Amino acid sequence: MDPVGKDLRGRVAVVAGATRGAGRGIAAGLAERGATVVCTGRSSRDGDPSITSDYPRRETIEETAELVDALGGTGVAVQVDHLDHEQVSRLADRLRAEYGRIDALVNDIWGGELLKGPPPTWNTPLWRQDLDAGLRLLRLAVETHIVTAHFLTPLLIERPGGSLVEITDGTADFNADTYRISVFYDLAKASVNRLAFSQGHELAEYGAAAVAVTPGWLRSEMMLDAYGVTEEDWRTALAERPGRPTAPPAFGFSESPRFVGRGIAALAADPGRDRWNQRSVSSAELAAAYGITDVDGTRPDSWAGRRD
Repeated sequence: MDPVGKDLRGRVAVVAGATRGAGRGIAAGLAERGATVVCTGRSSRDGDPSITSDYPRRETIEETAELVDALGGTGVAVQVDHLDHEQVSRLADRLRAEYGRIDALVNDIWGGELLKGPPPTWNTPLWRQDLDAGLRLLRLAVETHIVTAHFLTPLLIERPGGSLVEITDGTADFNADTYRISVFYDLAKASVNRLAFSQGHELAEYGAAAVAVTPGWLRSEMMLDAYGVTEEDWRTALAERPGRPTAPPAFGFSESPRFVGRGIAALAADPGRDRWNQRSVSSAELAAAYGITDVDGTRPDSWAGRRD
């Protein structure tokens, strides 16, 4: 079932890291249900040019906010470097002044896609890794989430019913016995799952819930560009094409960024969201629980059969 009604109208959600990929898809999923979505990130069309992304990409937070408006929500773009304590503190002050509280916080900050390296570099031992790049990846993937939660969680517990979602790659069960790319990447993704568990422990007494959510194989802007396709013709990447890379069969189980967004929006709208507290789940699990589908009407599950 596609989203029905505007059951998040009047709710305020912050999507930290909303510029592209899952973050943009989550902002869109919340917008479909009428939420006010504060879209944060470094890539800005109108903001401070000295605040730069690790990616030389064209997407901006303003574009995401405009998409939120177009889908029936209210989009607000705020340029923030989530490693900068003062910038995140100012974000919290602005949210308190304008809304008095927030109803959902989604930590989707990443920025380590280039730092993790291309597939031929994966499985390189720690002692052969670029230490500065690895530590930078950990800061982007974990420290940003902690900084953001530190400053924004007080707004989330202003009234019961809030949800805090930590976006990662791989469920806790999958990551527990599967080595993921490198020591740095493996540690980052396992840490974010545990972060949601710890936050759920702290939030429970305030009537709020924390959950870690992993998308499947995501057809992000970067992924589509890598295969030379668009969201409209992405399946052509599964066949051989002159001069273009061929995607492996598992790409056929990939999902649009909107899929995980719709699941998180359904969770935010669920009065019984407490049942997810401290859990680690996939976008497919949320979709099955809430009866939602991807934009093409399918319900893909990249994690079925432990595909990697």
